[in-house]
Amino acid sequence: MKAPLGVILAGGQARRMGGGDKGRLVLGGRTLFDRVIERFTPQVGTLAINANGDPARLADLGLPVLADGVVGFPGPLAGVLAGLDWAEGQGATHIVTVAADTPFLPEDLVPRLLLASEGGASVVLACTREGARRVRHPTVGLWSVALRDDLRAALASGLRKVGQFADDHGAALAEFSAGPIDPFLNINTREDLARAEALLA
Repeated sequence: MKAPLGVILAGGQARRMGGGDKGRLVLGGRTLFDRVIERFTPQVGTLAINANGDPARLADLGLPVLADGVVGFPGPLAGVLAGLDWAEGQGATHIVTVAADTPFLPEDLVPRLLLASEGGASVVLACTREGARRVRHPTVGLWSVALRDDLRAALASGLRKVGQFADDHGAALAEFSAGPIDPFLNINTREDLARAEALLA
């Protein structure tokens, strides 16, 4: 398998943060975009960002900007599809997606997702363990480009849940340690941002 391409999912409307690009929030003196790009870039072949609206506002990131091809902000699955369509044009077989608001991503994320796909899974989602329970992180995953047509049809039928689509396609899981800092902590609220700042202290 060629190195997968990376897609940062930033196509949401960030309503709980008052709108705007959550990736521009500053954590420990650096934006979330900067932190995610730094951790993700060494693990993938090429990197792009899924975002809607005027792409010029993200020009400083130096990345291709992929808009949803499905209208109405249908959620992360539309970003996954945009990434798969882009990757197909690049001749890639897989993408790995991460959310723009996950600044503590594992530095071995992609190798471990690839390892979990060796049984032939076309989707692998990251998960952590809370006691006996596995907690999936559906925006963080490995996706085969061969899923494009199925995903397009699923979105057209009204499906919006990432986990449901993954389950329908036999998703495997790659488990990561949840401590001492949850690698998939995502910044949805000002309280989350304060909690992340405290973890850096």
